[in-house]
Amino acid sequence: MRTAVGAVLAAEQQLPEDIGKAGPLGLLLIVVLLIAVAALVRSMSRHLRKVPRSFDPDDAVPEVPDTPAELVEPAPGAELLDTLRRQPRAIEARRDDDDRPGSPASQS
Repeated sequence: MRTAVGAVLAAEQQLPEDIGKAGPLGLLLIVVLLIAVAALVRSMSRHLRKVPRSFDPDDAVPEVPDTPAELVEPAPGAELLDTLRRQPRAIEARRDDDDRPGSPASQS
């Protein structure tokens, strides 16, 4: 019984392995990261103050059309569609007069 009591007392004196290992080091790491984030936010806000509100040139004069017809803009890609409509078709329908075996013209 004496050895059992000694074993219980020895077990009570031992601390778990994870107690006290990350305390001060973890706190230091969190403080360093917070300081780094604060420095980055401060630097970014300085850079954003330098960015202009608009990248359009101030001296650009808006283009005013001479006639009312110039006010109406064609739809995007309208010129390309007109060009494609005027081109010959690349894929044509199947012809009945070809000389291949099994074609409707060669069977008659």
